[in-house]
Amino acid sequence: MENPQKDPFEEYLRETEPGKRDRGYAWHTAIGLQAVDGLIPSDYLKETAKKNIEGDISLDQAQTLIEAYYQENPKREEERTKEADLVSVRIAMLLSEKAFVFSSAQYLSIHRRLFEGIYAHAGKIRDYNITKKEWVLDGDTVIYGGASELKATLEYDLSQEKGYSYRGLTMTEVIRHLAVFVARLWQIHIFGEGNTRTTAVFFIQYLRTLGFAVTNDIFARHAWYFRNAMVRANYNDLKRGIHETTVYLELFLRNLLLEERHELHNRAMHISGAFSFVPEQDDPINDPINDPINDPIKLSDREKLLLQQLRRSPDLTRKELAEILHCSESTVKRILQSLSERKVILRIGSRKTGAWVIGDSVDPEKERK
Repeated sequence: MENPQKDPFEEYLRETEPGKRDRGYAWHTAIGLQAVDGLIPSDYLKETAKKNIEGDISLDQAQTLIEAYYQENPKREEERTKEADLVSVRIAMLLSEKAFVFSSAQYLSIHRRLFEGIYAHAGKIRDYNITKKEWVLDGDTVIYGGASELKATLEYDLSQEKGYSYRGLTMTEVIRHLAVFVARLWQIHIFGEGNTRTTAVFFIQYLRTLGFAVTNDIFARHAWYFRNAMVRANYNDLKRGIHETTVYLELFLRNLLLEERHELHNRAMHISGAFSFVPEQDDPINDPINDPINDPIKLSDREKLLLQQLRRSPDLTRKELAEILHCSESTVKRILQSLSERKVILRIGSRKTGAWVIGDSVDPEKERK
C-alpha cells in the first residue's frame, strides 16, 4: 500500500530521463507554491499531473482535463481547492516554457495567466493600500508599496536590476544581491492577491537566464519559508532591536542554487525569538509543516491547512477557522484538541483573548508567567 504521507512527486526529481525530471520539478514546484496562500490541490490534480509527467498526456491536455473537471460540476470541490488546481497547472505550464523577458510587462502577464478567471484583478496593478497580519511578525505587518506609486516603483526596481553587473562577484555576493532584489520586488506587492506565487514564478524564470538550473524541490518543500523570509527582509522595529535582514532568504537561495543543506525553519524567523532553538546533533526536528521527512507527527491535509492559518493569525477563533476551512466549528474543535494532545500547538492565554502557538519549543510554565 502506498504511504499517504509520501511525496508523490519525489521519485520524479531523481529521474535520469530529463523530460520526466523537468516535468516533475515543474509540477512539484507548482503544487508546493500553493501553500503560501494556505491552498491544497485536489487528488484529481495530482493524478493528472502524474499522467503528464509520465508522458501520457501533454500539459495542454492536463489543463483541459482540470478545467473540464470543474466545468462539469462547479461544486465538486470548494473554491479554494479549485484555485489551487487551476493555478498549479498554469504554473507548471509557465515553468515549462523557455521564453522570458525581464520586464514589468512580463511580471503582469504572469499574474494574468495564473489568475485569469479566478481574480477579477488578474494582471492588474492594485489601486488600494494593504496591510497583512504576519505570524512571523507577531501579528504586525510589512509596509508595502503605496498604491499611487506601484508601477513607477516596479519599473525602477527592474531597471536597476537589469543594469546590474554580476561580473567579478563571489557566489556569496551574488546570492546576497539576489536576495535583496527578490525581497524588494515582493515588498512592492503590486497585486492585491497572488503576489508571492507570481513573484516566485518570475524569479525562477529570471534565475534561469542567469544560468541557474533551479530544478530541485526547495520551492516545493519550503514555499512558506520563502514567503516568511521575504517578510523578515522587509521589516524593522528599531525600538525592539529588530532590523530587516536577508540572512534567512540567503539560506533558502543557497539551498536552491548551490544544493547546500541548511535547515530551514519558520519558527527561527519569529521576531519574538520564542520559537528558536538549536537541535542536538542527529535529533529529530519536530516541525510538522516544514520537515515532513524528519517529523514523527503525521498530519492530515486539513490539519496542515489549519496550522498554516494559525501561523498567519494565531488569534483566529474557532468560528473564523471553520469559515476558512469550510467545515463546522465542532470539526475545528476536534482538530485543535487533537493537535494540542500531540503537542503540535499550545494555547496561551484565555479562550477569548489568547492565541495559539506552534512548535514543541515553547515552555508552558514560562508562558504562564
